Amino acid sequence: MPRSNPPRRRPHVPLRSAAITRTHSGADGDWLVRSVPGSASLKDYRCPGCDQVIPAGTGHVVAWPAGEYGSVEDRRHWHAPCWDARERRRPGRRRR
Repeated sequence: MPRSNPPRRRPHVPLRSAAITRTHSGADGDWLVRSVPGSASLKDYRCPGCDQVIPAGTGHVVAWPAGEYGSVEDRRHWHAPCWDARERRRPGRRRR
């Protein structure tokens, strides 16, 4: 016999409004950081930490400077381990 009271599903909340942004303070200043699940990643990005491509569909971290100077143009997409290790790395060669 079917249930008389079907389970109610919670409404879908888009990532943009449901994403949690946290603040990270480091030697290089204060940053706003947001984790991006792989399902929300629709294009390729280049990680500034390792200079490798983050393929579409791969979970990663988006970080931008906190404060009045941080804008959309300042956002950078990082591999999560590269973001975590950025303060332990020496400056290296970067792509032009």
